[in-house]
Amino acid sequence: MIRFAILFGLAFMFLLLHRTGDLDKYINMKYAYLSVSAIVLLALLSLYQFVKVYRAERKSEEAAAKTALAEHDHSHDHDYDHDHHNHDHHNHDHHHDHHDYDHHDHDGHSGHSHVGRTKWRRGFTYLVLAVPIFTGIFLPVATLDSSFVKAKGFSFPELDQRRKDAGYHQFLRPDTSVFYSTENYDKVKQKDMADFAAQSSVELNDTNYLKGMEVLYNYADEFADKTITFDGFAYKGDEVGASSYFVFRFGFIHCVADSGVFGMLVQMPAGTKLSDDDWLRVTGKLTREYYQPFKQMIPVLKVKEWARIDKPDDPYVYRNF
Repeated sequence: MIRFAILFGLAFMFLLLHRTGDLDKYINMKYAYLSVSAIVLLALLSLYQFVKVYRAERKSEEAAAKTALAEHDHSHDHDYDHDHHNHDHHNHDHHHDHHDYDHHDHDGHSGHSHVGRTKWRRGFTYLVLAVPIFTGIFLPVATLDSSFVKAKGFSFPELDQRRKDAGYHQFLRPDTSVFYSTENYDKVKQKDMADFAAQSSVELNDTNYLKGMEVLYNYADEFADKTITFDGFAYKGDEVGASSYFVFRFGFIHCVADSGVFGMLVQMPAGTKLSDDDWLRVTGKLTREYYQPFKQMIPVLKVKEWARIDKPDDPYVYRNF
């Protein structure tokens, strides 16, 4: 029955995430069909497990009833035979009882130890499976903010380093190169570049944010004369000027395993004062500057216009391939 509870709990958790709309905090909704498939499969498995347990209990009850009836029917005959031969076999039974005691005591000790270890391992497995179900159902889903960046820090690794681990948490630059061969990624870059190159100004929104941000990082020089606009929350990083901030959005390429905080360094008009997690829309011209903590050139937006905005209902963005 514990297996049924685990399977049913997983199915219910995924269904609840769909109903509350919190599933997009874990995966790119482009792959939502996978969780729907998981709900159906888990529901079928839990139903199978329930029927299996129910049938086993019915068989056990029927066997117990038959045993009790058989014992009742033969009780008188066995009682007579037992009384007749009881005295003759007393010494023989005593000898065997002593032998059986030693034998069963030895086997019982080892058997008890083995069963005990098996129960502990099984119990631990069930506990590991139950914890995510409990947290997924009863604990609220937290929305990431600048505290995540402060806790984890952020970096801007070289391409060779990024290719070693396709599941790392990314920062600043959305990078899908780890999911392609070099030749195929060059084709993807050129195609994505063509989608934005014809625009006189580039406005990144919820739909194209990650794709557009990756294009801007890959072809910063080609967009130097164009007006760039995007939204995000402010974060005051290390070793930046008084009016410079990072403007970020958390996003998912596929799922939470390759999620990250994406955006770029912006130079605000002199005297601008922002707090971490202030949401704003920035518009300006793209340039490139050397950023000492990363020891490399990175795109920087020189902001001409900006405005405070409300935090979006869904603060996350997702990669549309």
